[in-house]
Amino acid sequence: MDLKYAVVDPSSKDETPSCGPNERGMALLLTLLLLAVMSAVVLGMVFSVGSELMVNGYYQNFRGSFYAADSGLNIARQQMVNQVMAAIPGTFPAPPTYPIPSGTDAQVQNSILSTYGSGYTSLNSGDAAQSWGGKFEITNASTTCPTNFAAPTQPPQPTVTATDKNGNPSAYQYIYNYNICAQGTATGAQQTVVSEAGSIIFNISASSGSNSISFAAFGGFVDNYPPCLGPLVPGTMTGPMFTNGAWQFTTGGSYIFTDPVGQANADFDYWFGSNCIQSPTGSYKYRGQTISPAFQAGYNLGQPKAPLPPNAFSQEWAVLDGKGTETTSPANSDLNAHLLNISGTPYPTAGATSGVYLGYTSSGGTNTMTGGGIYVEGNATTQLSPGTDINGNPTQIYTITQGSTTTTVTTNATANTTTVQSGSTTQNITGVPMDNTSGTAATMLYVNGNATLSGPGEGLPAIQDGTQLTITAANDVTFTGDVLYKTEPVTTTQNQIPGTPVDTLIPANDHNQVLGVFTANGNIDLNNQQSDGNIQVDGSLAAISQNPPPGKGGFLNTGAPINVFNNVGGQIQKNIYGAAINTENVYFDRRFTSKPGFMPPWFPGTTVNLGGPSPTNTTYSVQRVQWLDQTRAQ
Repeated sequence: MDLKYAVVDPSSKDETPSCGPNERGMALLLTLLLLAVMSAVVLGMVFSVGSELMVNGYYQNFRGSFYAADSGLNIARQQMVNQVMAAIPGTFPAPPTYPIPSGTDAQVQNSILSTYGSGYTSLNSGDAAQSWGGKFEITNASTTCPTNFAAPTQPPQPTVTATDKNGNPSAYQYIYNYNICAQGTATGAQQTVVSEAGSIIFNISASSGSNSISFAAFGGFVDNYPPCLGPLVPGTMTGPMFTNGAWQFTTGGSYIFTDPVGQANADFDYWFGSNCIQSPTGSYKYRGQTISPAFQAGYNLGQPKAPLPPNAFSQEWAVLDGKGTETTSPANSDLNAHLLNISGTPYPTAGATSGVYLGYTSSGGTNTMTGGGIYVEGNATTQLSPGTDINGNPTQIYTITQGSTTTTVTTNATANTTTVQSGSTTQNITGVPMDNTSGTAATMLYVNGNATLSGPGEGLPAIQDGTQLTITAANDVTFTGDVLYKTEPVTTTQNQIPGTPVDTLIPANDHNQVLGVFTANGNIDLNNQQSDGNIQVDGSLAAISQNPPPGKGGFLNTGAPINVFNNVGGQIQKNIYGAAINTENVYFDRRFTSKPGFMPPWFPGTTVNLGGPSPTNTTYSVQRVQWLDQTRAQ
């Protein structure tokens, strides 16, 4: 095949390329079209950005005005609280009256409105210096706020939370309700109105002098608590608290004290890890951590130490004579003169190692109760249980076991009889153990040895309504199971009475039932024999005296680890010991402070200042119950 190529003459007109008649101007049209599309896109972007800027500006102004209004609420509320606190008298009123003088609420309202209600206040000055440029005004205009501003209004009555030995109030609480409405503005014209309604809760306590009180008046008492020994376990502590040392707190939980707190030391102790810092302040901050116990009824530092009972001699004497006023130990001759056993045989003058005796006399075949209770010589196990007689009258039953001997004592206050039974022997006695000073039925069970106590079974009542009982042991007291009131005097769960906290007094459940347990020379031990690991002991429990033997004067768990230990009453101790208990709840029996003179019979007492110092000790808290953006609501 031959390869050839053609030579074209460029001057030849017919060989030059040319455009068709429909293709001329196409490039210009395409360029114009692209330019139009791009212009439309640019215009769309401009409109979109402008709208976003407008919306963002609106919301920026709206949020700014909202925060300005909310900040105004906070500023006005704090000034309102400061003015109310400043108006509280420096002396404790008895009986309690209004914490603030009449008319103070109106003065506070006028002050707030004159300061913040006559025009906008900048948030970049005064109490809010270094803040942003918002402004606020406290408004009292009904057209803006549905509820006009109102400073705390006086409630009709105070709530007395503690009384002294004479029944005079030593602490009380007021709840003042308020309303605030604030209008805020920021950089634009947008305005936001926010309202708030709430309560200021004032707790006022003070001393009416040194009061002689029963140790039952404490929800918790510790004598030996030297500084930097170790912190309390966090939790809620109900009832008045006092220590002859220093209360000590740590991180990792909250402390809530519902009643007055007192101590002898001038400083609290705050534990941050292994660092113990002493301070007289009610909270402490260290390296970014803050420990801030909630003292709902105030605290009182540097108080005189509370004297401790020297011994249990008066409790021992109470069995003999129903008075318990002696300060020396009864001799065998005293026991012989006052006590008889089930057979009517007096306590041996040479002494005894076991036996159950009562303070009664026998003459001409008539037995008459003259003393205050039951005297058990030697170690004993006692089961407490309520009962009824054939007529349905309530009785209290004491089943006392020593070795192979069981003695049952039944007291019947309605029928005014006491029955003692052991084996086939029964002794009927006219009368019941009495407090011969006050003339009221009361029982002292004194065990001259170690006392082991329980009720009839887990969850079953042990203390009959109307029974007033103190159990005192010369040595240790050990609980092996539940010992419960038939009727609990306080709530043990929140909202048990709707709208009330845990440990609220139940007036309808007050049947004068009361239990006290006291040892001057031993411990109060828990050796729980109940299968679920839980145990509850009602009553005020005291292991305390001036000089108990080493290792005594406290609470111990001597058995298996306890899941939950509940106590309705209070815990008083010389020393603090560790115990294998997962959860411990103490529900203070508020009758011990709200009911003058009410306590377990012949319970040990002391002298202490339970209230705040003079002048009046006042704490407050704010509870906001409504917070509403009125601008959105309208």
